[in-house]
Amino acid sequence: MTKTVKERLEALGLELPEPAAPAANYVPFVRTGSLVFVSGQVPVKDGRLAYRGKVGVDYSLEEAQEAARLVGVNIVAVVAAACDGDLERVVRCVKLGGFVNCSDDFDNHPAVINGASDLMVEVFGGKGRHARFAVGTNKLPFNVPVEIDAVFEVE
Repeated sequence: MTKTVKERLEALGLELPEPAAPAANYVPFVRTGSLVFVSGQVPVKDGRLAYRGKVGVDYSLEEAQEAARLVGVNIVAVVAAACDGDLERVVRCVKLGGFVNCSDDFDNHPAVINGASDLMVEVFGGKGRHARFAVGTNKLPFNVPVEIDAVFEVE
C-alpha cells in the first residue's frame, strides 16, 4: 500500500514548521488556478537562519546539501499552508529553481540543489519528480548559501 505524504514525513522524522514570514513586500505563495508558486525559501529553522555563508568557503558540498534539504522542508511547509494543511492535494511538484551562494571556483550547483530535489521525491513519491534549474551566484540575501523557489500543481 502506498504511504500518504503524512506517513512519509513521519517516516523521515520531519515535522513541518510554520512558514517563515516574508522578509519584504511579497507573500509566501500565490495560487492561480491549480498552480501554487512558492516564493524563494532560505534555510530557516526555529525562526532563525540556520546557515550563513558561501559554499566552497564556509560550507562543504555535503553541508550545502543539508541546507538545501532544510529549504525543501520549508517549501513543503508553504505548500501545506497553500493546501490548508492537506498535502494529499498535491498533484505534482512541477519545478524547483535553485540558487547557490558560492565561491568562484565551486561548480557543483546541481549537487547542492539535489538536497531539496531528493526530499521532494522522498515526501511526494513520483509526484515529487520535477523540472529545475541550479545556478551559482556571488551573493544571496542575508548571505545564505542557498535559496530555492518552487511551483506545484494542486487539486
